[in-house]
Amino acid sequence: MGFWQRLEQPAVVAVCGASRGIGLALTTQLLARSEVAEVWAIARHASSCSELQTLARAHGERLRVHDADVCDETALAQLASRLREATSQLNLLLCTVGVLQTGAAKAEKGLAQLSLQGLQATFASNSFAPILLLKHLLPLLRGRHPCTVAALSARVGSIGDNRLGGWYSYRASKAALNQLLRTASIELTRLNPNSCVLSLHPGTTDTDLSKPFQANVPTEKLFAPAFAAQCLLEQIDRHGPKHTGSFYGWDGNPIIW
Repeated sequence: MGFWQRLEQPAVVAVCGASRGIGLALTTQLLARSEVAEVWAIARHASSCSELQTLARAHGERLRVHDADVCDETALAQLASRLREATSQLNLLLCTVGVLQTGAAKAEKGLAQLSLQGLQATFASNSFAPILLLKHLLPLLRGRHPCTVAALSARVGSIGDNRLGGWYSYRASKAALNQLLRTASIELTRLNPNSCVLSLHPGTTDTDLSKPFQANVPTEKLFAPAFAAQCLLEQIDRHGPKHTGSFYGWDGNPIIW
């Protein structure tokens, strides 16, 4: 039975990183589903995002827009408080936040390019933000209601699949994210037997994150955000509690750790 079929009532969904790229595409597609009661669109500058404003005009109170820097625990605590005031449970928590090369974060080609500042910036967004988001929203996931937590990982975070090297910070931060989510899946199963926690690889998607590195990507392997979002939602629908703590690609194939 798929995720949507397991729901006992329309879903309450939170999308973190909802103002652009895959997060915005997920928000758009989720609002188009009759099984979704409301979507919380969370981003650092969500309220000033023109695309989210357009969706809000079309969907009214089904879309809740919230500004939050998910690398800031105070902001996460405030987000959790607002969500708890509005709902008693969360059915779907999606985190699309991540960096590859921006500001201090670098896509290092060799050891000489590593820096503590760069490592910390990359891990803060790619590893720490998703798991701290889960920490603060955990009370809304407890119980026996169907719920899925999914965060965007990356195939290059697979240790077993690493044959090219490079991208030290990004690879390591995604590997760390996978371990954090795997560990959280065990705890969450005890707190809600109908839960599922997934690491998902969306494929190379035409977003700001990948733009500097698209030159050598074949056209057919560079996905539009809408296509990537559709594939991710298919994986969420397909995988349930018995798959919790797993790592899948956009096509449904498992990825080795």
